Amino acid sequence: MTTAPSPAPGAGDAVRALVRSADYELIPLKGLDDKLAVLPTSTTVTVTSSVKLGLERTLDQSLRAAAAGRPVVPHLPARQVRDRAELASFAGRAAAAGITRLYVIGGDAPSPAGPYHSAAQLLEELCGMDHGFEEIGVACYPEGHPSIADDVLLAALLEKQPHATYMCSQLCFDVEALLGWLRWVRAEGVTLPLHLGVAGPLSLVRLAELSVRIGVGSSVKYLTKQHGLVGSLLRGRSYAPEELVGAIGEALGSPELGIARLHLCTFNQVEATYDWQQRICGGPGRG
Repeated sequence: MTTAPSPAPGAGDAVRALVRSADYELIPLKGLDDKLAVLPTSTTVTVTSSVKLGLERTLDQSLRAAAAGRPVVPHLPARQVRDRAELASFAGRAAAAGITRLYVIGGDAPSPAGPYHSAAQLLEELCGMDHGFEEIGVACYPEGHPSIADDVLLAALLEKQPHATYMCSQLCFDVEALLGWLRWVRAEGVTLPLHLGVAGPLSLVRLAELSVRIGVGSSVKYLTKQHGLVGSLLRGRSYAPEELVGAIGEALGSPELGIARLHLCTFNQVEATYDWQQRICGGPGRG
């Protein structure tokens, strides 16, 4: 595999700051509370949602994290919301727990559970509610989507933009694709700050397995086709986030690109991700 370029001179501090303030994306599976004990309570955790686990699991885990004093961002897939009453209940329970951030996606359910076919429709509904969310994120796809054309994705992002405060990218592995996409959408009028979605450190075999399980297999298929990674899979090679994070160092000095935050997709490998974060930032780690 080719080595990613090193951060530009002077960009090291910016990269470390990005890593230090990263969000941790987590799947609401059993035992997650114990895993969270590794992290400082100041670390923002985002809680995913899926058709299999359901909205209640996401909200329950989010409420527990909030009760423990953690900043938390529940994911809300529009296609899993049955009606306005369920949406209002979700927002009300979150607000009562002090949750002020939300991440709205369309979702992967083959058929909508209610009237919301897209994130844009659900965001419109939220506008008419006293929901209490101060920050709302929406999804974006720097490396494209397997079943949606790029121009359609752009139109959807522009439609969602008036109701959102940031956009969060699907897993990204290709720096050139990321920066090219970001320059394109900025030129087309997208102004939302970007939270950059990056996989945490784990073996490529495990990354491929878990990614397919939670529905981002297309991104991993792209990854395995690049730079001889098929051979790397067979050799048990690990994915290292710094290969991408370090390469965007120069871009962090370009305000017009608007890379604001790092979003670590941990696949619940919390200890490994935290150790990596501490190593990059020069922290003490866990021991």
